[in-house]
Order: sequence, then structure tokens, then C-alpha cells
Amino acid sequence: MRARIEAILADLADEDRRGKAGQATVELDQQAVGRLSRMDALQNQAMARAGQVRRQALRQRLLAAIARMDEGEYGSCEDCGEAIVEGRLALDPAATRCMSCASG
Repeated sequence: MRARIEAILADLADEDRRGKAGQATVELDQQAVGRLSRMDALQNQAMARAGQVRRQALRQRLLAAIARMDEGEYGSCEDCGEAIVEGRLALDPAATRCMSCASG
């Protein structure tokens, strides 16, 4: 599972590098870009920034999962202490709660 988490972290880093251009400041130059094109550029910029925020949140969850591995606590529910089933961890390697606790 550690190798899978590290692969996901590497993919996130690649996405971050590709997304940098989309987050750049949109220049106000009416000669080069029309109003609608600028609005599109601003929307694309906002979507790129939102993607960065999502990637950062996932990165933090995955790094926390690696820390739990190092502490020998990975795969145990943080609420009840029961084991988190393999299928749940396969879908979300950063899961911290079993299905019972996650569903409330």
C-alpha cells in the first residue's frame, strides 16, 4: 500500500507542475484578448486553483496515511480501533475510519 500511496503522491506532483500555467495571472490586455476570452481565462484559472486545493488536501491525507504506517496504526479505525477492510483501503488508501464509523 505504501508504494501505491507514493505513486499517487508522484502523480499529484506531476499534476501540480502541469497546472502551474493555468494558475498564472490573467493579464488585462483588451488588444490581445477579448472580454469573453478573458472571462474564459479567468474561469480556467479558478478551476486550476481549485484543482490545486483538492490535490493539496489529498496530499495531506496521503502523507498522514504514511505517518500512520510508520507508527503501526495504518488500517485501524481512528474512532473505534477496528480494522478497516482491505476493499475500503484499496478505494481510498488514506481512509481513517471503518465503514460503520464513516457512515455515522
